[in-house]
Amino acid sequence: MKSILPTLLIIMIIMSCTKQKKTQDQTDVTSEIARNDTFKKWWKEGVLYQIYPQSFNDTDGDGFGDFRGVIEKLDYLERLGITMVWMNPFFESPLVDNGYDVSNYKAIHPRYGTMEDFQEMMDGMQARGIKFVLDVVVNHSSNEHEWFKQACSSRDNKYYNYYHWWPAEKGKPPHRHSLFDPEGGWDYVESNNSYYLHTFAEEQPDLNWENPKVRQEVYDIMKFWAEKGVNGFRMDAFQFVSKDTTFPQFPKGHEKDFAKWYGMGPHLHDYLKEMYKEVIEPYNVFAVAEGAGSTFQDAHDLVDADRNELQTAYHFDYVGLSRTLEGYTLSEFKEVFTKWDREFAEEGWLAIFLSNHDNSRLVNRFGNPSPEFRRVSTQMLNTFLLSMRGTPYTYYGDELGMTNIDMPSIEEYVDVSAIGEYGMAKARGEDMEEFMKMLNYNSRENARTPMQWDDSKNAGFTTGIPWKRVNDNYTSINVAAQEKDPNSVLNHFKRMVKLRKDNEVLVYGAYTLLDEDNEEVYSFTRTLDDQKVLVLLNFTDHESEVTLPLIENTGEILINNYEDLVTKANTVNLKPYQAVIISINH
Repeated sequence: MKSILPTLLIIMIIMSCTKQKKTQDQTDVTSEIARNDTFKKWWKEGVLYQIYPQSFNDTDGDGFGDFRGVIEKLDYLERLGITMVWMNPFFESPLVDNGYDVSNYKAIHPRYGTMEDFQEMMDGMQARGIKFVLDVVVNHSSNEHEWFKQACSSRDNKYYNYYHWWPAEKGKPPHRHSLFDPEGGWDYVESNNSYYLHTFAEEQPDLNWENPKVRQEVYDIMKFWAEKGVNGFRMDAFQFVSKDTTFPQFPKGHEKDFAKWYGMGPHLHDYLKEMYKEVIEPYNVFAVAEGAGSTFQDAHDLVDADRNELQTAYHFDYVGLSRTLEGYTLSEFKEVFTKWDREFAEEGWLAIFLSNHDNSRLVNRFGNPSPEFRRVSTQMLNTFLLSMRGTPYTYYGDELGMTNIDMPSIEEYVDVSAIGEYGMAKARGEDMEEFMKMLNYNSRENARTPMQWDDSKNAGFTTGIPWKRVNDNYTSINVAAQEKDPNSVLNHFKRMVKLRKDNEVLVYGAYTLLDEDNEEVYSFTRTLDDQKVLVLLNFTDHESEVTLPLIENTGEILINNYEDLVTKANTVNLKPYQAVIISINH
């Protein structure tokens, strides 16, 4: 036994040194990358703010937000410090899926204004240093699009091959799951005796990207908007555009792994390379696709710079973490973000987000919406978003800590997804009372309530009847009140945005997870050259301690959502949902 111990000790020292060397090597690589001007991009260094246009600000009293409403709030956006705006679709549309069913890609729905209003809005953003990202919906169109109307008239029509069809004489088509339609992904058209494919609602027929004429139509649409000054494109549902047009049978239950069976089709990368050559490179814009495949390799193949395809990976691994009322564990949360950072430490780039138009509110899912902890827990989550490597995406209202709205009855819902899910659950014989509890918690309609500007009627959103009921808590959660409060969620968000913009270490610095097994505190460092910062985030509603050797070397507190920080030697005592970033002295 005595002879074995020294050997074990030597092995442990070697392993420790190897681990330290690997971490140091990763830091050195990241520092070298960050010094490389070809690696640095404005869309990496920016902070993106997502606007759901019909819910942002209404100026004509029709109850729907509009471009002039955004123009009115341009100074607000500038004060936030954000550098990019992604706006959900505003094209001409019958609005079955709130604009994700486009009937004319080069026209604007009158609800939002005119092309002149759009140009004024975008020019106003550009004058304030804010880039504009367009939401492009080209996996499918609306069934009201002229292409589809023509396609339905005859198989001989030139637009017939703009969509995916299954001739009825071949019998029923192989089953395809629809995300919004409980009856499946094929619908019959009598006039051409064919079934058309729709991955989403039946009013959203899938475009046939295997037809080169369709692809050229899409590139022409993107060029149209790029020539108006659009700086980037968010490609909706893009991982689904390429299909195996032999339409083989899929095994029963395949829809449980939807991305695997329906995403990353056989020619997707060919189409992306073509799009890069036709649009991305010549117009010097960037593109981010919704979804990143089902593996890390899929994601890298989409966004690594030498691929000449997309520029940013927008993955959904985090989405399932808090989809149930049971919530999530901090170790699961850490694992998701750490593994993605590790995989993209040297190649590719990530979007960092916790909420968007398809998920319920950030504070309800990952924080604590109670009056006692809503402010500090939202500040903690925003600190996390803005201190991670990757481009942070903030959804409108999250800079205030807007919360879910209570909608316990299906009659209140207008979202095609919620109504479709309700129909599927009923058909399966589920407990509908339990289903409604879950829908009330995680429905995307929670994220689409009107922006809360002040405590006047309808939260200052509209003088008319709002398209969606305003959350009752608008009298206490609103922009006007928070702008006056130095400790508000809003003012903390502004400080955090400025801190990120002023410290390149928070953009390009290496990320290192610390105290991995701590189920209450998320601790990590960001390191770039000779600058290192420590990020400490208490994810609980009670005080929690974290002990780390490098705490003894802490310097200036760069941000803190409380007035003080209790430290002793190498230990920090964090208050409920306390979030701090501290510089580390070398």
